[in-house]
Amino acid sequence: MTDIPALNGPMLAPASGGAAKQLVILAHGVGSDGDDLIGLAPYFQKALPDALFVSPNAPYPFDMAPQGHQWFSLQDASAPARLAGTQTAAPILDAFIDAKLAETGLAEDKLALIGFSQGTMMALHVGLRRAKALAGILGYSGMLVGPELLADSIQSRPPVLLVHGDADDVLPVEALGQAVAGLQAAGVFVKHHTCPGLGHGLDDDGIRLGMEFLGEIFGTDWKALD
Repeated sequence: MTDIPALNGPMLAPASGGAAKQLVILAHGVGSDGDDLIGLAPYFQKALPDALFVSPNAPYPFDMAPQGHQWFSLQDASAPARLAGTQTAAPILDAFIDAKLAETGLAEDKLALIGFSQGTMMALHVGLRRAKALAGILGYSGMLVGPELLADSIQSRPPVLLVHGDADDVLPVEALGQAVAGLQAAGVFVKHHTCPGLGHGLDDDGIRLGMEFLGEIFGTDWKALD
């Protein structure tokens, strides 16, 4: 059996200075790295001051530029290739989740996954197939890979928030509606928001909605902590 690659990347300790009461894992997009999304953690700390934030580098070198990482290659952008790539990378992210939960002594209901673009694909694919439900999944500018397979493979139904820009020219905003439909068909509670004029990225509204979502799923009042 092939060894599963071990992931590593930047972390941000709880702002409270105490032991982690929640764990947030951020999965970046293709061609990026963990240093990119860990930049969101100081914002999300306002909602979760007791959380440990971890942003691993994806397991493979980006194969279309001299730097960066990818969960799977996009040289073949077809739906079957995307599904195969997601399925191949899924055990790697799953193993990382298991390791971090063991290290922190936390259970799945204290874990949130946050993804951007390809990282959102991974977060949805892995998070919905874990036997024990996570606290929630937050996805930016992504899509649901293989929605036709979800009904037969879903194992848990954590709440989901999806945010997407309506000017996204990398993953068109139509992917948002398709993801919402696929998740709802599988019985997943999903909130969604379209950001006017936003391309393939994040804006203040999306970050604020993410803070609210994290506060809701973990039962904190982030506005009181602002």
